[in-house]
Amino acid sequence: MKTQMIYEKETIAAICTGLTGSGINIIRMSGDSAFEIADRIFKSVSGKNVAGMGKFSVNYGYIVEKQTDTELKSDTGKIVDEVLLLKMQAPHSYTREDVIEIDCHGGILVTKKILELVLKNGARLAEPGEFTKRAFLNGRLDLSQAEAVIDIINAKSNLALKNSVKQLKGQVKDKIIGLRETLISKTAYIEAALDDPEHISLDGFTDSLSDEIKNISLELRKLIGSFDEGKLINEGINTCILGLPNAGKSSLLNALLNEDRAIVTDIAGTTRDVLKETVSLGDVVLNIIDTAGIRDTADVIEKIGVDKAKKEAENADLILYVVDLNEGVTGDDKKILEEIKDKKIILVYNKSDLVKGDHSIKESVDDITDLEKTVQISSLTGEGIEILKNIIKNMFYSGSIQNEDDVIITNQRHRELLIKAGDSVNNVLAGIESGVSEDFLTIDMMDAYEALGMIIGESVEDDLADRIFSDFCMGK
Repeated sequence: MKTQMIYEKETIAAICTGLTGSGINIIRMSGDSAFEIADRIFKSVSGKNVAGMGKFSVNYGYIVEKQTDTELKSDTGKIVDEVLLLKMQAPHSYTREDVIEIDCHGGILVTKKILELVLKNGARLAEPGEFTKRAFLNGRLDLSQAEAVIDIINAKSNLALKNSVKQLKGQVKDKIIGLRETLISKTAYIEAALDDPEHISLDGFTDSLSDEIKNISLELRKLIGSFDEGKLINEGINTCILGLPNAGKSSLLNALLNEDRAIVTDIAGTTRDVLKETVSLGDVVLNIIDTAGIRDTADVIEKIGVDKAKKEAENADLILYVVDLNEGVTGDDKKILEEIKDKKIILVYNKSDLVKGDHSIKESVDDITDLEKTVQISSLTGEGIEILKNIIKNMFYSGSIQNEDDVIITNQRHRELLIKAGDSVNNVLAGIESGVSEDFLTIDMMDAYEALGMIIGESVEDDLADRIFSDFCMGK
């Protein structure tokens, strides 16, 4: 797919704000006919038509529904709304096309009415992500930057937002371009030497090539290695609250949320199904799943809840295993902990507010399983909750991601292509080690070059682009 300045002739339009009652809503148009369509429905207080307005201007006036050609010429008709019309002339717009945005009052009915007029006068309803897709196809953004747009929209934390903005500014693109430049320059040298051996020598070339390829391999490993942390930044930590009945799991959920989301009683087995909530701990986002207490039960409904709890534990990034401090770690606890010992686990001793006198954790966990952390809390009073939050932050984030220069990969598609490029680069190193001829080395070097190019959209199939942009909202 080649970058082009003009994607297609059709002018597209969509509502690009949430269609709810609000102060304003925005209808966006992009394409060759955007200014012409705006002229048909907009009456400026200044008397100027759209062509006579500044290239980048905000204009006050009215959206007018014109009934006949005569009315069109006389510029009269039924006023639909009082609006501001923003004009942005190509190529200096988001899509690199002529763009019009209409800021209208935020009523649902009036917003839909204006969109209907825009479509009636020649625009087509935009597909999800089509504005950003045009920005990509017209060379305004590379593919990694376009994908960063949806990440910004979906960001769950300040850290996720910060990382997405860095990607939008071209951090991933710049890194990929640098790696590709090394690969293509070395490949070009080999090709030139093979074509003109009398003037260009390959003597000793593989020694310097080996050093360059090793550096590329190292950079690729760093990028691939950043994905686990990057995925957690973007999507949050899937956190499962697990434990025996009546250990205080639902109380812990409520304490982390700082609201009474889950029903809490003294009756064991109150929670029958899984509850899913999201909580932000500063830059850390937890996708919390509160589960039914795990025990053998004859109750059919409770058994379903127990089975669900075990399934959620299998897919969790983190398990908060809750133990009643007064009971300590029981034999049943030990059985469950043994089953999940390969997971990241924090052992949470709950109900410290109910302990009388000088009482500490009853039993060391060293002989149970290789647990990373333990904490003593009271879900009722809040004691230890902040300590628990800090343990979670330290467990998952080393702090290195705060460095502005760090490139963090958050996209699964990028990771797969980096792995593919890494495999090709490793084949080059193996070929150098085996002493294969330089022309064979260029095959794997170009494979790596192509894989990296797909990250930034230098080479991408139409169906892949369609799939990527279909995840966007309608007006973006």
